[in-house]
Amino acid sequence: MQTFSWSIRVYYEDTDAGGVVYHSKYMNFFERARTEWLRSRGFDQSALVEAYSVVFAVRRMTIEFIKPARLDDQLTVTVEPGRIGGARLQLRQTLERNSNAPQRQQLAAADVEVACLDARQFAPVRIPAAIKEKL
Repeated sequence: MQTFSWSIRVYYEDTDAGGVVYHSKYMNFFERARTEWLRSRGFDQSALVEAYSVVFAVRRMTIEFIKPARLDDQLTVTVEPGRIGGARLQLRQTLERNSNAPQRQQLAAADVEVACLDARQFAPVRIPAAIKEKL
């Protein structure tokens, strides 16, 4: 499965007085990348509800904070799909600082488990075959 990459810049609102990104903002960056990954596969959030009557919700996330992101950093957030079950999807995400060095510098990594839910009842349902096929 192919790794999806999405770029983001760190803004003042993302940081503390010292210019370091708040730890909670990493979850926002990961969330935005997952949303853009879904969009790149042909599924925006509202279309999932309208066409399939499903939403995806994070069930579990484990984050390893390696190095701090800072004000004005240009970051790359990745999404790498893993195991796709009946109603669950495993993902691996990274947050990296783009730099002039030959390699990016990894700042954080997350293992994410996403559940497919019925959009009306918020109860687990199988991932529709049409979605599973494209993921």
